[in-house]
Amino acid sequence: MTELSISTAAGVFDAIVAGPPEGRPVLLLHGFPQTGRVWQRQIAALTAHGYRVVAPDQRGYSPGARPERPEDYRISALVHDVVAITEELGWATFDLVGHDWGGAVAWWTADAHPGRIRTLTIVSTPHPGALASTLRTDQDQRERSRYMIDWRETPATEERMLAGDAKELRAAYAGKIPQASAEAYVRHLSQPGALTAALNWYRAGRPDGVIGSIDVPTLYVWSTEDSAFGPAAAQETGQWINGPYRFETLQGVSHWVPEETPETLSRLLLEHLRTHGEYGTTAHTPSMDSQKR
Repeated sequence: MTELSISTAAGVFDAIVAGPPEGRPVLLLHGFPQTGRVWQRQIAALTAHGYRVVAPDQRGYSPGARPERPEDYRISALVHDVVAITEELGWATFDLVGHDWGGAVAWWTADAHPGRIRTLTIVSTPHPGALASTLRTDQDQRERSRYMIDWRETPATEERMLAGDAKELRAAYAGKIPQASAEAYVRHLSQPGALTAALNWYRAGRPDGVIGSIDVPTLYVWSTEDSAFGPAAAQETGQWINGPYRFETLQGVSHWVPEETPETLSRLLLEHLRTHGEYGTTAHTPSMDSQKR
C-alpha cells in the first residue's frame, strides 16, 4: 500500500493505492468518523487476488479538498468527487464499495452513473429511499437517526466531541475497532477544521434530487447490532434493487463492520466481485457516462 495524491477541480484527495496497475479497479469509500484507513484489511485481500484498489480520504477528510461551507458537502458534490477521482485515475468502469456515509455516496453514484459501475457493495447503509421511507413509518429508525439532527449544531458538536482528549469521539468507536486505528482517526479529525468538515456532511441539507432503483449487481451487508441503521430499512433496501441482489446479515456485529469482522467482509466482497464481472484488465481511459434517463 502506498499513498497517492489525486488532483481534481474540487481539490487534491489523499488516497491509499495498492495492487497491480493493470488489475480490475475497485474504489473504496469510507464514512464518519474514519478515513481510507478503514479498508486496510479489505485492500490486502483484494490486492492478493490481483485487484487494483484505491481508497481516498473523501471531501473534508483530505486537507487539500476541504471547503468551509456546509452546502459544499451536498450529495451531488460528493458524487461528482467519485466521478472526478475515477476519471483522473483513468477508470472507465470500476467496482464501488462504501461504508456508512461512503455507502450513501455509493448508492447515489450507482443511481446517477450506472454505466460506470461494474458492481456495488454497500456496508451498513440502507438504500436512501428505504431509509427515507422508514424514517416516516418506523419509530425505531427515527430514534436511531436522532443523532444526525443533534450533530448539525455548530460549533457545539465539535467542542463536545473533542473535549477531554476527544473522549466522546473515541467512545463512538465503542471499542470495536483496533486501538491503533481509533488513535489515527482521532489524530486526523483533531486537526484544525477537520472535524467541522466531516460534520458538514450532516449539515449540508437534503439531497438536491431524487434517487431511484439500482440496476447494477449489488451486495448489501448489514449487521444486527448496528446502532445507526435498524432492521426495517435494511430489509426494505431490496425493494430498491432491480439488478442482481445479495443481502447478508452479520449477527452480533456492530456498525464498524470493515474493522470488526474484516475477514468475513473481505470474503463476501471477493465472492461478489467474482460472481459479477469476469476478472481481467479494464481499459484505463475515461469514457462517456451511460446515464440513467
